[in-house]
Amino acid sequence: MNIESATMPFPVQLKTPIRLDPVLLAIVTTLLFGGLVILASASISISDNTTDDPFFYVSRQAVAALIGGAAGFACLFIPIRFWANIGPLTLLVAFGLLVVVLVPGVGYSANGSTRWIRLGVLNLQASEPARLCLMIYLAGYLVRQNKSIREQFAGFLKPIVVLVLASSLLLLEPDLGAAIVLVATAFAMMFVAGARFRDFSVFAGLAVVAAILLVVTKEYRLERLTGFMDPWADPFDSGFQLTQSLIAIGRGEWFGVGLGDGVQKLFYLPDAHTDFVFAVFAEEFGLMGSLLLISLFAALLWRIFRIGMRAANTDRFFEAYLAIGIGTWLGLQAFINLGVNMGLLPTKGLTLPLVSYGRSSMIVALISIGILFRIHHELQSDSRPANRRGTARSSDR
Repeated sequence: MNIESATMPFPVQLKTPIRLDPVLLAIVTTLLFGGLVILASASISISDNTTDDPFFYVSRQAVAALIGGAAGFACLFIPIRFWANIGPLTLLVAFGLLVVVLVPGVGYSANGSTRWIRLGVLNLQASEPARLCLMIYLAGYLVRQNKSIREQFAGFLKPIVVLVLASSLLLLEPDLGAAIVLVATAFAMMFVAGARFRDFSVFAGLAVVAAILLVVTKEYRLERLTGFMDPWADPFDSGFQLTQSLIAIGRGEWFGVGLGDGVQKLFYLPDAHTDFVFAVFAEEFGLMGSLLLISLFAALLWRIFRIGMRAANTDRFFEAYLAIGIGTWLGLQAFINLGVNMGLLPTKGLTLPLVSYGRSSMIVALISIGILFRIHHELQSDSRPANRRGTARSSDR
């Protein structure tokens, strides 16, 4: 699929028509438009009851998709070396967002958490763009310090310090789910870059101990864990959300009750349009529909990792690490959301990418996918078998 090139100033650069990955485009388009349909069904009751507009949430999500799509389209015209060059700046932006959201009067609070910055009609969830900025920085660091991270503990320690600081700021919001996804994504990127297993072992152990302490020292987190382990023990309090989700999934049986005919979203299932939209989907489309949705996310993950592997095979290591990071983030967040809905994981408050209501998540996800399309374009355009390791390192300084 081609988009004709145009003459644009730096950093915009196009010498050949844009070459999009047709499979990735088809998967993303299906998830995006299918997600809007199921979101309309999941949110119509709460929208009508709270705003007198049955399409309140889906219309806002559609606007976010347009903004994200426009920003992602703009990323098609920005060379990847531009992102590599501004790695230190993206680190500053990430920490700036995570600090500003905690400033009284700037950060917006809801349900006991301060995670949003008001930008006119949009509440920006700071963790979403901060995560992408941190991935861009880390991809550049892994290229510059590849020998050090493979052979020296100090090379591994530096990004760990960044992760600890970022995770600490996320926990102050508090947003444990975002911190877990960030750490896991960074670990995947460092693993692919060749970090030593013994270095991972030390910090993985510390991370597990820290997670346990975070759970047992906060009563609401402990209640979530106990409610997850046996939701039917207290189905009208700590286990209410999960039991209602399981009832919705069970009602779907093989082929579902039909689009729009689900009942759990009407009176029983809290956050049906955000964290538990999959339960609504499973009720209305059944096991077969659920397997199709899971297959789409699996295909999305496979296609993104395929782009990353192709980049690594041509020694475009910045592109490879960034693609692996984006794929891990989207795949892990989808896995956690689905696991929470099915009672396999404790509630984490993470959206289902491209499907759940969450405007910040939608915008950042589409920007990330736009960057992936640009990586694919450059891989297709550069047919010369050149070693790009030195180029990536010099351009990322």
